Amino acid sequence: MRAGGADTRPFAAFEWLLALRYLRARRKEGFISVIAGFSFLGILLGVATLIIVMSVMNGFRKELFNKILGLNGHVIVTKLGVDFDDYGEAARRFEAIAGVKQALPLIEGQAMVSTPAQALAGVVRGLTEDGVKALPLVAGNVRAGTLDGFDGQDGIAIGTRLANSLRVTAGDTVTLVSPRGATTPFGTAPRIKPYRVAAIFEMGMSEYDRTMIFMPLAEAQRYFGRGEAVDVLEVIVDDPENLTPVIADMKQAGIHNLHFSDWRQRNESFFTVLEVERNMMFIILSLIVVVAAFNIISGLIMLVKDKGRDIGILRTMGATKGAIMRVFLITGASIGVVGTIAGAILGIVFCWKIDEIRQFVAWLTNTRLFDPEIYYLTRLPADINPHTTAVIVGMALLLSVVATLYPSWRASRLDPVEALRYE
Repeated sequence: MRAGGADTRPFAAFEWLLALRYLRARRKEGFISVIAGFSFLGILLGVATLIIVMSVMNGFRKELFNKILGLNGHVIVTKLGVDFDDYGEAARRFEAIAGVKQALPLIEGQAMVSTPAQALAGVVRGLTEDGVKALPLVAGNVRAGTLDGFDGQDGIAIGTRLANSLRVTAGDTVTLVSPRGATTPFGTAPRIKPYRVAAIFEMGMSEYDRTMIFMPLAEAQRYFGRGEAVDVLEVIVDDPENLTPVIADMKQAGIHNLHFSDWRQRNESFFTVLEVERNMMFIILSLIVVVAAFNIISGLIMLVKDKGRDIGILRTMGATKGAIMRVFLITGASIGVVGTIAGAILGIVFCWKIDEIRQFVAWLTNTRLFDPEIYYLTRLPADINPHTTAVIVGMALLLSVVATLYPSWRASRLDPVEALRYE
């Protein structure tokens, strides 16, 4: 400081010294210290909760996205009005287009799968061996049996949950019953045929593992009476997020009467609900940080009132209004900045070990947390998005600084004569 009220260098050492001194309240200022502590905890828990919840929401979206696209094609091609029996030529033309990895002919139908122990509904998908192996979610998660020679064998592949419910393993026989069988004078007779379980897979999504059945394409054509036709072509592309130019090229491939739909159209409502829920959770949980910021305001106002005499003495010694404002700004902002950093570290560490924490809490409370029968996935996902995390940290830092402006301004406007009049 210089005499005469001359301005000092902003954020000088003495301003930091005073600010940190005010953070270490004496016994008679204990209540102010309690408010500062709760403000710190509020910021810490608010930031950590936001990071954890948003990471879990991102993880859910990413896992479901991977599961859906790992089982289904990115573009679904159907033929309008007539049987899709020229699918071989269409597949060859589509695979010649830049950006297309593979076109998979597919037959899909519903059937009941039964054993002496149980009878359950299932979704039968007829694919070639190359088609099944092109789905990494299936081919990379075979738990028993094999997919080798899938085209030439009279066998099917089923999920682990379906196998457990039917009490079968690889090599056992199950019976498929389709309601759409041969037409007789007395009506339509169901089609019943036994099949050997050639492979058992586990995709990690309970709904798929409980209902999905894969059958060789030629056998599916016979079983469902499709002749030489298929239901659809599922096209897998290099970039599922940029389908518009690929679909435009496929429409110019010269195959008539085709209808194209992509994975976004087929799952639009599902991902829209996830996005709305994600945004609403962010808004609601941000209120925790806002409440903590109000605690900083109330704590600083009480501190300014308690330190009126000290402010008056500092002003008479030459401290400027700007210096006084910066002292209290540092005091309040320190709570928010340290709380934000601690909350970010806590949130990231929690997300890193979230499944281990879930298992520990489940063991401690003897309850089943995150039941895959309800939540579809077999593990609790968490994907820390750097951009989202940066937004959360930036918002908390901004609120922490903004919360200090009014109390700091009030402190700088304090008249030293009025502050010392009754001392």
